[in-house]
Amino acid sequence: MSSVLSLARPDILELQPYQHASWDPSLERMHANEMPWRAQGDNTGAGLNRYPEPQPRALVERMARLYGVPASRILVGRGSDEAIDLLVRAFCRAGADGVVICPPTFGFYKVAARIQGAAVTEVPLRDDGFRLDTPGVIEAGRRAKIVFLCSPNNPTGNLLDEADLIETCRALAGSALLCVDEAYLEFSGRPSLAARLDGLPNLVILRTLSKAYALAGARCGTLVASEEIVGLLKRIIPPYAIPSSTVEEVLKLTEAPQRAIATERIRTILAERETMRTRLAAMPGVERVFPSDANFLLVRCRDARRVLEAGKSVGLLVRDFSSAPRLEGCLRITIGTPEQNARLLAALERT
Repeated sequence: MSSVLSLARPDILELQPYQHASWDPSLERMHANEMPWRAQGDNTGAGLNRYPEPQPRALVERMARLYGVPASRILVGRGSDEAIDLLVRAFCRAGADGVVICPPTFGFYKVAARIQGAAVTEVPLRDDGFRLDTPGVIEAGRRAKIVFLCSPNNPTGNLLDEADLIETCRALAGSALLCVDEAYLEFSGRPSLAARLDGLPNLVILRTLSKAYALAGARCGTLVASEEIVGLLKRIIPPYAIPSSTVEEVLKLTEAPQRAIATERIRTILAERETMRTRLAAMPGVERVFPSDANFLLVRCRDARRVLEAGKSVGLLVRDFSSAPRLEGCLRITIGTPEQNARLLAALERT
């Protein structure tokens, strides 16, 4: 058994996985208790009356090409949320093991741990630049099973220092997994840490099509890790997790022409982000616009409620984080279309 699998729950390692109905495409299916006819109006390729592949080969291979790793290091699921949940369930025994998070950060890491009955240790990001407390994370990580880090971080928008991430991962080898959530990476200009997997067996990367590829509704996320970790999680992921219709749409909407459109839209978002940053920073009602490497801006306002209401007055909703620790008065503003951004800015400049 590899050293990284020694971190997993022993009962998961011994688990007999659910045996799904496999098939030979050359044979007609009378073995999976499916309806033999399609539903009326079903025009999908394989037919929605048939169960999909548990890990659809075409989708796995597409994600492998998209993220530049071998297909054996890919697990696809229903958004990154499912991957987070699987990691906690596979590595954390209820009441015995725990995770480390670095607030302010994505809230589902804590939720997934609590659902599993895992302890949650918080090592807050440092100062008003939201930098990683590397020594603190390493110390806490040695008493945990998973460290969750988001880079670029949500809701603060900043990239975590790559050298700090690698130092943390190496220091935790044999003690804990380091899970780096790269949901917003396409907006940062930084390459993925997935290229470092060979030397960092306890590293796990999360990627998603929800942001840069405009496929949030498709609920398609990817976990990138060692073959051992991927193999372990395949034992517990629900069978037939991704519908055939979703697979077909994702494959169609990640072809080369759509990837080119996504690249152009990212350029637009980055230009709009800078325009928004500059104009927001000049407003008397704004105390600070935090640096961002994502598709949103964290903005500290003198009167957050007034800014929220100004946005609603022109039909626009932004996210209120003002009740979160260290984010008093802060709103998270997603970069929209140029028209939406202009409408919001005009409303705020009138307040």
